[in-house]
Amino acid sequence: MSQEHLDTLLRRGVADIIVESEFRKRLDEGKPLRLKMGFDPSSTDIHVGHAVGLRKLRQLQDLGHTVVLIVGDWTAQIGDPSGRSATRPTLTHAQVVENAETYLDQFFKIVDRDRTEVRWQSDWFGPFTLADVLKLTSQFTVAQFLQRDDFAKRFADNQPIAITELLYPLLQAYDSVEIQSDVEFGGTDQMFNLLVGRDLQEKMGQRPQQCFLVPLLVGTDGVQKMSKSLNNYIGIDEPANDIFGKTMSLPDSMIVSFFENLTDIPDEDVAEIKHIIDAQAGNPMDIKKRLASDLVTQFHSAEAAIEAQAFFELTVQGRGIPEDIPTFNLSTADGLEGKRLSDILLEANLASSSGEARRLINQGAVRLDDQPIPENVGADTLTAGVLRVGRRRYLRLVSGD
Repeated sequence: MSQEHLDTLLRRGVADIIVESEFRKRLDEGKPLRLKMGFDPSSTDIHVGHAVGLRKLRQLQDLGHTVVLIVGDWTAQIGDPSGRSATRPTLTHAQVVENAETYLDQFFKIVDRDRTEVRWQSDWFGPFTLADVLKLTSQFTVAQFLQRDDFAKRFADNQPIAITELLYPLLQAYDSVEIQSDVEFGGTDQMFNLLVGRDLQEKMGQRPQQCFLVPLLVGTDGVQKMSKSLNNYIGIDEPANDIFGKTMSLPDSMIVSFFENLTDIPDEDVAEIKHIIDAQAGNPMDIKKRLASDLVTQFHSAEAAIEAQAFFELTVQGRGIPEDIPTFNLSTADGLEGKRLSDILLEANLASSSGEARRLINQGAVRLDDQPIPENVGADTLTAGVLRVGRRRYLRLVSGD
């Protein structure tokens, strides 16, 4: 690989490498590196924020290195040790396994399955004894862990910090020891945990891992970190129309960041896009269509990208209605009496849950022939017409044969 290619690989889509000079030396040694990334399967979906690191793993795989994916099935069963996060509930092992299988299917949309070693955390933590835990905790002091930004702030504010929370970085660090990680990947918010892994390896006589930190993408709201719980994410397993439409809804200020971190377009093109945005020298919508097409092509296909763009131009820009949309017959549907509009949305797969259906209705995102309809409308009083949910989902209501 040319020096220019390597420099681009280590710069674009990268926030920091600790220690970059050591990492470059390891690459020069010509031996396959073990690239560690872990996840707690507390949910099933991967969004494009996760894809930043996964794309980097794939680029290094293509140079002959091995990805070691840690499935945190043991820690996922604990849930959120602080008790503050509703997005990390305590799960059964069966739920963890089910989530992990879905996650892996999406993970391998980006990372090469044949060059990935999947390891389950319970293989080494399952047999752990209290003596093993105490031996592990003896490697660090409380003072060292209170240097972590969020711990330090909460300690200064007299907010509680559970002892279990202090164990989490140790457990993640021990994963690195167990699989003899050469490089660990994570977002910038994971820097402390990755550094603990580096320290623990050295204490246990291993060569310390390098820490490869990738940027955290801002979500579609343009304000907060991309997160499913905040509903500001673009899922890589979503339908092509949703990926395209959500990308088109991004604030203009985020376009350059998405091109830099999620595409392989040349640096010269990124610079030109930045100039156009900053100088207002062109139409940002045209640039976003290029970005949306690139993302749909990555996660679906080039043909799907063409169709998604046509769908967007028809339904959003042209305010038209697609011809090929599902039909729901009000006359032949069973048991409409007593059902609510949210029940219809759920039955027609226009919402993933009753809660999401009610939220969409309350937001005015559900319209019949372009008129908003309230939740208290009974399903048996609906009339024929086109039901639109958000900007990208449609259902044609018909009555009669």
